[in-house]
Amino acid sequence: MVSRVAAGDCADLLSKGRTATLEPLVIHRFLSITAPHRIGFLVLALGWASIPALMAETPAPGADIPPPWAYAVDPPGVVAPKDDGTLRHVPDSPLAMTLSQVRDGNVSPDWHPGDHPAMPEIVVHGRKPQVMACGYCHRAEGTGGPENTSLAGLPAAYIIQQMADFKSGARSTSLPDRAPPKNMIALSKFVTAEEIEAAAAYFSALKPKQVIRVVETNMVPKTHVHGWHLADLKNGEQEPIGQRIIEVPDDLEQFVSRDSRAHFTAYVPEGSVAKGKALAATGGEGRTVQCAICHGPDLRGLGPIPGIAGRSPSYIIRQLYDIKHGVRAGISSPLMKPTVEKLTMDDMIALAAYASSLTP
Repeated sequence: MVSRVAAGDCADLLSKGRTATLEPLVIHRFLSITAPHRIGFLVLALGWASIPALMAETPAPGADIPPPWAYAVDPPGVVAPKDDGTLRHVPDSPLAMTLSQVRDGNVSPDWHPGDHPAMPEIVVHGRKPQVMACGYCHRAEGTGGPENTSLAGLPAAYIIQQMADFKSGARSTSLPDRAPPKNMIALSKFVTAEEIEAAAAYFSALKPKQVIRVVETNMVPKTHVHGWHLADLKNGEQEPIGQRIIEVPDDLEQFVSRDSRAHFTAYVPEGSVAKGKALAATGGEGRTVQCAICHGPDLRGLGPIPGIAGRSPSYIIRQLYDIKHGVRAGISSPLMKPTVEKLTMDDMIALAAYASSLTP
């Protein structure tokens, strides 16, 4: 149910200007804004080419900005490729679609209609002009992607509550200019209760798929930002993983075609899965709370509490960070606050790596 970034968003970013150097006035402005907004400002001030080098580095002591590898931001002024009429295909589907068809926000590309029950109208087409098809971003089977989230198998009551939190402003984001949550907040003002209930019933009835492969490593492929998520440059170059999780589609074109069967690889620091498992099981001597208490012994959810097993680690990091910094403050956030308030970024990475490695 996340809407596309509008062309006006890019124009707005460009209107703010870019500069190659940080002049005194720019430095003053940077220091005057709150930490969660600073990474977006750096992208505009320095240009996106300067950011990948920063992504691999461990922040200086006391630094507290949203990690850019989890909050991927499309470069200012990015221009979508034109549709040349070429038909696109995905594995194991007889269907063919043009680029225009797969990026039409009021269509949920359905490459494998036999994989799921009939979709409600709000999932298939949304409602013009304010509400886009839920399946456009979250895919026909609710598998989602690193830029947003998976919905398959989430409790219907949880989905309904999140939409209410978006609508009320209780659920926001640490990076307000990032398109997926920004547009989610915008469309929540127009979607009806009946449409939300229909979408929630559909997605909650789907069985979650294991589409993420977690790989522990010290070196990762070099990446670029594509559609608000990271993508492998596929040039053979590698770099140290540092204090990051690098989550990329295995087949970028398949994911761009919005195929629910697309898979992902999440590269995580060596040892992080075991560290996360121990932290989730014990609470780390008071650093956090045992995850199973709320999310169930297998982390697949418990009653109205959502499962976190097998979910995008990029998404998990964003939620832990947003809750810790008070920008996600819905009805269940007070229960999570003691869980996240003492977590370091290393702790968050470990927990996300472990949870993502589990079967959903």
